[in-house]
Amino acid sequence: MSYEKFMNELPPREYWGERVYTRPEFNYPDDLNAAAELIDRNVAEGRGSRPAIYYKDQVITYGELLADVNKMGHALKQLGIEPGDRILMRFPNTPTAIAVWLATLKIGGVAVMIMTMLRSREISYRTNDAECKLVLCDAAFIDEVEKAEPAMTTVREILVTDGSHPRYRSFEDLWKNEPPTLAPAKLSRYDLALIGYTSGSTGDAKGTVHFQDDVLAIADGYARNILTPTEHDIFTGHPPLAFTFGLGGLLVFPFRFGASTVLLDQFTPENMLKTISNYNATISFCAPTCYNMMMRLDEKNEYDLSKLRIGVSAGETLPKPIYEKWKAKYGVDLLDGIGSTEMLHIFVTNRPGDVRGGATGKPVPGYQAKIVDEQGRELPPNTPGLIAVQGPTSCRYWKKPERQMGYVMNGWNVPGDVFVMDEEGYFYYQCRNDDLIITGGYNVSPPELESVINEHPAVKESAVVPKPDDLRGAIVKAYVVLKPGEQGSVHLVKDIQDFVKRELAPYKYPREVEFIDALPRTDTGKVQRYVLRDRAKQEMENLVEA
Repeated sequence: MSYEKFMNELPPREYWGERVYTRPEFNYPDDLNAAAELIDRNVAEGRGSRPAIYYKDQVITYGELLADVNKMGHALKQLGIEPGDRILMRFPNTPTAIAVWLATLKIGGVAVMIMTMLRSREISYRTNDAECKLVLCDAAFIDEVEKAEPAMTTVREILVTDGSHPRYRSFEDLWKNEPPTLAPAKLSRYDLALIGYTSGSTGDAKGTVHFQDDVLAIADGYARNILTPTEHDIFTGHPPLAFTFGLGGLLVFPFRFGASTVLLDQFTPENMLKTISNYNATISFCAPTCYNMMMRLDEKNEYDLSKLRIGVSAGETLPKPIYEKWKAKYGVDLLDGIGSTEMLHIFVTNRPGDVRGGATGKPVPGYQAKIVDEQGRELPPNTPGLIAVQGPTSCRYWKKPERQMGYVMNGWNVPGDVFVMDEEGYFYYQCRNDDLIITGGYNVSPPELESVINEHPAVKESAVVPKPDDLRGAIVKAYVVLKPGEQGSVHLVKDIQDFVKRELAPYKYPREVEFIDALPRTDTGKVQRYVLRDRAKQEMENLVEA
């Protein structure tokens, strides 16, 4: 079995971005099980007693983790999970999340991990779209899954982990007494490993399909060549494992090289600083906003970051002042980089010892990048245009063939980000080519948010734009036109915000709401978002001047 089994769910092969293997580390065998490479191999090579996961007061060795993964694999098979079946996972960053993910891949299942912040409509959409057979959820986050259950069309059972529930069986009860050994499923390098969902920048979130070799390629490309990890490194960070940024940095990368990972189930700047200090972490993964918050909190240098050797920054562009302040304060490089869910991880980055503040960097070894116009024609240096990328990973949308041609152009992946490349090959981020809002490292889709705001009984229509913000880079601002007879008020602002928080992940709610008489439109009726963006920007500038 390989991707051919899913050709009805994948775009036509000729529309995929070209996967280019230019380095020997990508010469994987045809028979490949990514989970076996990440966990079984470490034990086989003598790391069974080495720490794999640090979590609160727990230290879980590679040998202990492998035993749990194998037990879970047996339980999943008894639940009827077969190679190619999809499992929806909703966990915070816990050892259970890692073990379930590895167990799923080890038996040939396909992991569909989602954020704990998603609400019921978002959960049921992803579950149905991926046609998941099973849902595994941390008991502390089961409420929205329970609300979504009536809309789920393919799920056979919902199980809870790390706790109990009166309605749903405990997954731990099913696996704890299973055998601790399990042979990996015989898989092809082109078998599905995971489906990662985008943030829905142009409407509904899109599932992106990644194979067994994609999982290893992000480690053998970015991590091996940029981070140069060893088994003595200790990785940590705040990104959820449900983000491919976090999946790579906190699971795939450390396990590929026999290193350790420290998990935080709840981020605060203080927790992050304590984690780096207390565990002697050597590599961190954070959004620029979070590095900035950490510096502000550690004004008196109360935390020991002396063992940290690299800080990886992604999720939004890293402002030059933040990089320079961090470097001056801690003597550690922050490596700005850009990746995408479609490409699985970072494909352009700065390098240790070769960081240009304000630049995103150069292509990761194994990738190539160029600047093109909207017809795919290559542009000369210092000319703004769309970045186009090729490498060992590539975009394949699940059940969205109509979206594929918007991302892939002439075999190149075109994420929609506008860059400038200078004469030396350094890429400088300019902006998004669409209306996606990036706030505090999270992506917010205006169409999705507007559709929910417009469901509020007092709202006639709305438009959502980014407003510059020193801390988060940007906040979400909603311009709202009310229905006749409705009056804007502070109370109504809060009511709209609370309404959004009930329907969508809380980070998506508009931090500012302004009531206006009408949205600016073109002669053809299209909302002039640039007018509202300029208005929000001017508001911020006026505030600074005042």
